[in-house]
Amino acid sequence: MSDIRLADPTPVQLLAEDGTLTEHPVFSQYIEALDDEVLRELYRHMVLERRFDAEATSLQRQGMLALWVPALGQEAAQIGAIAALEQTDRVFPTYREHAMALYRGITPEELMGTFRATRHTGWDPHAFNFNAYSVVLASQVMHAAGWAMGIKQDVATGTLGEGRPDDELVLACLGDGATSQGDAHESMVFASSYELPMLYFIQNNHWAISVPQETQSRVPLAHRAAGYGFEGMRVDGNDVLATFAVTRYMAEQIRAGSGPKLVEAVTYRIGAHTTADDPTKYRTSEELDAWKSRDPIARYRTWLESRSIIDAAYTEQVDQEAAELAKQLRIAVRSMESVQLERVFDTVYAEPHRQVETEKAWLKDYEAGFAEEEEGADT
Repeated sequence: MSDIRLADPTPVQLLAEDGTLTEHPVFSQYIEALDDEVLRELYRHMVLERRFDAEATSLQRQGMLALWVPALGQEAAQIGAIAALEQTDRVFPTYREHAMALYRGITPEELMGTFRATRHTGWDPHAFNFNAYSVVLASQVMHAAGWAMGIKQDVATGTLGEGRPDDELVLACLGDGATSQGDAHESMVFASSYELPMLYFIQNNHWAISVPQETQSRVPLAHRAAGYGFEGMRVDGNDVLATFAVTRYMAEQIRAGSGPKLVEAVTYRIGAHTTADDPTKYRTSEELDAWKSRDPIARYRTWLESRSIIDAAYTEQVDQEAAELAKQLRIAVRSMESVQLERVFDTVYAEPHRQVETEKAWLKDYEAGFAEEEEGADT
């Protein structure tokens, strides 16, 4: 690993901000291999997620969701990366990978379970090879390393389950802020030491809540990979084609046995960190406007239209599908029933646990006290 070099600080870009495509000696071939239907699907998924995101934000403002974590502006980074992987590759998301989740087939209703606070997770991670959202910062990258270690052991012992390929890899998603957590460091040390089949995918959206990226790291985040002994690369995260190509390239290296890799997708969080956040308190409108002008969907649509891959009829069809998705999301959220609190206690362990039972009994007594007070008030 002595030949590992620092990543080029200039992000790989194929699609310029004005929608023109440039040639790249390494990455253009990955785009040339895509047919028009795949290219259209990338656009469709980006548009669907954006409409879904806007509707979820609105529902939270109406009090229908406990919280929402917008991904506005990060559609290209997420769709480019997930589309470059195989369905059998395991994804460990943060709490913002909505585009990836929808792409994998998780329904809006299933995705809303956590944010409506009606269930821990609304989907079976094994059915989609897509783990539950992780709210604890960077904890998912430790889980990802453990899963990747399991893959390596299963391959070595010939105990892979039916239908699992021997070149399966793990996508560990994290944000720029999470790279400052100790869990991220430990995961990367572990992955490098055991040459695990992992791709760390950092969506650098420039703000760890209110802390700017330049405060978090004095160098590009992709440079950190070299410190652990593996390759890192920067890509324009608002360029869906470049993100796809770089992710596919890195995935090929991992499947060939090269060990872990890291991709830093340079993008921007147009919305708030969460709906509990007010970004006007820490960033300027000029900065926001500058990044809005680099809109990933508008850029990609311009190129698709210039190549006659999509037309007005197609974009209208996608917009109608997005509107219907939003409608169904509203219906689904309003129909969700709150989870019984006892179930929260009963599903902590597979078998009864004395401490959990004690805490459940205390809560029952606590709630019963409120009921007595209400009855007394009526009389």
